[in-house]
Amino acid sequence: MKKYWAEFLGTYILVFVGAGAIIINSITEGTVSHLGIGLSFGLVVMAMIYAIGDISGAHINPAVTIAFCVAKRFPSNQLLQYIFFQIFGAILASATLYFMFPNAVNMGETLPLKDNWMQSFFLELILTFILMFVILNVSTGAKEKGITAALAIGGVVAFEATFAGPICGASMNPARSIGPAIFSFDLTYLWLYIVAPIFGAILAVFAYRFIQLDKS
Repeated sequence: MKKYWAEFLGTYILVFVGAGAIIINSITEGTVSHLGIGLSFGLVVMAMIYAIGDISGAHINPAVTIAFCVAKRFPSNQLLQYIFFQIFGAILASATLYFMFPNAVNMGETLPLKDNWMQSFFLELILTFILMFVILNVSTGAKEKGITAALAIGGVVAFEATFAGPICGASMNPARSIGPAIFSFDLTYLWLYIVAPIFGAILAVFAYRFIQLDKS
């Protein structure tokens, strides 16, 4: 059970910090800045890998867990438990933020720019592909741990959130989008942020296998 609670806490902290940065930036008229938001996401992911990587692998992302399962680097009998605790953590984090900032206009939800869902769908798919491709190449088994993994994965999250955030929100994580969507009371495009990251992460598994086989 410890690994499940580690995923719960890791995802809670990720959403609390990341969505919290967006909320605080909104209510303080840009004090955090867009770059600050991107760095907040990257740094919190890095910190969680250091903190719980040896316990649960620090997936803190259902798409990552599903991709590890497809890659046969994670036991399928733990898949649903991981996803449940990740989503539970994200929802509770968003509930905390909603309690603290009930009048916030932006709850950190991810939405396509100008309702261009197709553009955001492909962006989310490719962003998650890149993230998962890096994770597979720097992780040990299904565990993201160590200096290399933390820096590489946190760095990817930071640069993707920085350059793609203004267009699609750069979620790359269904749990990260589910929590804020519930408390923003807008589920219109939530499907996009569930489907695209999962497909992108699974595609990364096949790309990883291809280059690994090619190397041998």
